[in-house]
Amino acid sequence: MIGRMLTGAALVGAAVLASQTLLPAFAAERTVLVPAATTDAKTAAPRAVAVLAGGCFWGMEAVFSHLKGVQLVTSGYAGGDAAGANYDAVSSETTRHAEAIRVVYDPRQISYATLLRVYFSVAHNPTEVNRQGPDSGTSYRSAIFPQDAEQLRVARAYIAQLSAAKSWGAPIATRLESGKFFPAEAYHQDFAVKNPNHGYIRIWDAPKVAALQKAFPTLWSAKPSA
Repeated sequence: MIGRMLTGAALVGAAVLASQTLLPAFAAERTVLVPAATTDAKTAAPRAVAVLAGGCFWGMEAVFSHLKGVQLVTSGYAGGDAAGANYDAVSSETTRHAEAIRVVYDPRQISYATLLRVYFSVAHNPTEVNRQGPDSGTSYRSAIFPQDAEQLRVARAYIAQLSAAKSWGAPIATRLESGKFFPAEAYHQDFAVKNPNHGYIRIWDAPKVAALQKAFPTLWSAKPSA
């Protein structure tokens, strides 16, 4: 929350600081190319939905919108009720929501397990508890919201696989949760695309998108989905 509350001169100062030699230390998030999942979801449907939480939804949306086979990414809130599904309420850390994204994708082009591999590799740090980068609170937790029993099976197996492999060198903190997804306010949608020079985007989210292109060139789509 603190990272995104910076405005005006403070935000500009942070962006300048991060563009200089202190960037590696300031930007705590990193990329770990985890192994592909040994278990994947079985579906022949042309359309499926995944709901994932991993810190600020601006960066999550920016990453997943650049994947081939992804048709639509929506920023929002998952894990709480409709009454509390708004930015001010969620920011109070009292509503049980997590900032999350809803990914509509074509399983014939990109599988659920592949989405999870990107999620665990470049979208966020799955070892952090109730925080990501400069943001802290339960709304920034690492959580997967399986949409059916098949997704639950795959997500559970993949977490076990990565935990056994010690891919991140620390325990995976990602939780498997249930709950509805509620779209966030209009100004949060496509935020990184519409605000590429925003200090938070430049410091924390643009590096994730660059990491995606480098780590997964065959999945990369230069044009983000709507």
